Amino acid sequence: MLPLIDEYSPRRFPILTIALILLCVGIFAYQKTLPDNGTLGSSQAFECTYGMIPHEVVSGPNPALGLQRALTGIAPLTCEGLNQQHNRGVGLVTSIFIHASWWHLFGNMLFLWVFGANLEDRLGRVRFLPFFVVCGVLAGLAQAVSQPSSTAVVLGASGAIAAMIGAYLVLFPRVGIWTLVLFVFPMKIPAWIWGAIFIALQLVDLSSPTQLGSSGVASIAHLAGVAIGAATIRLVAHGRPAFDPVPRNFHLLALG
Repeated sequence: MLPLIDEYSPRRFPILTIALILLCVGIFAYQKTLPDNGTLGSSQAFECTYGMIPHEVVSGPNPALGLQRALTGIAPLTCEGLNQQHNRGVGLVTSIFIHASWWHLFGNMLFLWVFGANLEDRLGRVRFLPFFVVCGVLAGLAQAVSQPSSTAVVLGASGAIAAMIGAYLVLFPRVGIWTLVLFVFPMKIPAWIWGAIFIALQLVDLSSPTQLGSSGVASIAHLAGVAIGAATIRLVAHGRPAFDPVPRNFHLLALG
């Protein structure tokens, strides 16, 4: 299912949602300027340096790699070796803003736009950005704990976006989401049904052997994100004005 737009407009311009999209697009554009040869300074090295490696998050840096770096001044050209440049928690934050491909980027940014704009309006700009980042970190941590021995690099904003989906389901469960079903058929689906299908798809993905890493789907991060967003949004939104929906105006132009 590919969400296109929800049926209500935010009352205020979603500046932070757009800023996050532009940030991710800008970082990916920078990645594409790097050589694609797997060496130091390459796009692969960039992903390894700023991505999240579950084993390092859970167990900390590998002492052998640290010793090799101390003796030779370099670490082996592996994701785990390159990640020695950061504290184990840094990748949990930086990995949110890095994507592995144009399709990965496009999908995440589309989801962020659909579910983030009205959520930003509801939370206010002061609360929205910390909520996005903290939820993304916690979702990434859940993925790391679920695969503590994995040295695959995990990239993308999907854990944070899944939290936006969970929050959206709690705050706007009956709002219609215009969706391309099977990427072909446009249909308006109530948010709670859309969310139920999304969760079911993540549960199916758990059986995939490539669920973790830049070439697969971090299903645990998605499920954890939905749960974290849904569980915390009422507290985060406490004291904010109630949702005052503004229906979108869809105009069809008749030619001739």
